[in-house]
Formats: sequence, structure tokens, C-alpha cells
Amino acid sequence: MLEPSHNDELPVIPGKRYFTIGEVSELCAVKPHVLRYWEQEFPQLSPVKRRGNRRYYQRQDVLMIRQIRALLYDQGFTIGGARQRLSGDEAKEDVTHYKQLIRQTITELEEVLQVLRTH
Repeated sequence: MLEPSHNDELPVIPGKRYFTIGEVSELCAVKPHVLRYWEQEFPQLSPVKRRGNRRYYQRQDVLMIRQIRALLYDQGFTIGGARQRLSGDEAKEDVTHYKQLIRQTITELEEVLQVLRTH
């Protein structure tokens, strides 16, 4: 049996436009070589590549990686099963994706509120 979900322990995604592979690795608790492998396996993952083939991920990529991580590590899907699940749910958008987005937005709004209260 796999360990229970650790999504609650993942850090808040900063309000940046682009993230390096190292930053995404820390935000998603997935090693960089695993991220590069997942790019080959999941067509939904396509970070922008710049000079020297450096990868730059956007917020939706980070959320997708967290979703892939949850499917593989927490829910016990195989790569093929996770790929099928994601492509099958693309049309109707996976509920987990929305939950992550809402949780992230709430956290960011709470941070803004704290800043406003201190000024």
C-alpha cells in the first residue's frame, strides 16, 4: 500500500511567471531527472525552452506536475494509467486541479490580507 497523500506538505507556488527546473523540483518534491522523463511521457507537460535548452515552467505546468505526482505516488497509477486519466479528464478538467488552484488562491489571498493588515 502506498503512503497517504503528502500534497498538503508541498510549498505554496510563488506568484512568478516562470520557474526553473530546480524550483519546480522543490515545489513539487520531484527530482529534476524525473521531471525531464515526465516531459517525454506526458504531452501536457511542455515547458518553454530558452537559451542552452534551459527549461522554464509556468504555473499551469507546476499544477500539472503536482497532479501527475498525486496520480503516480499517492493514488498508485502507472505512467500509462496516469497519462490515460489525464487525457480522459482534459475535456472536463480534473476536480483535483481545481481544488489545487482554489487552495493556492486562498493561500495567496490570505498572504495579501496579512500584508494589508500590517500596513
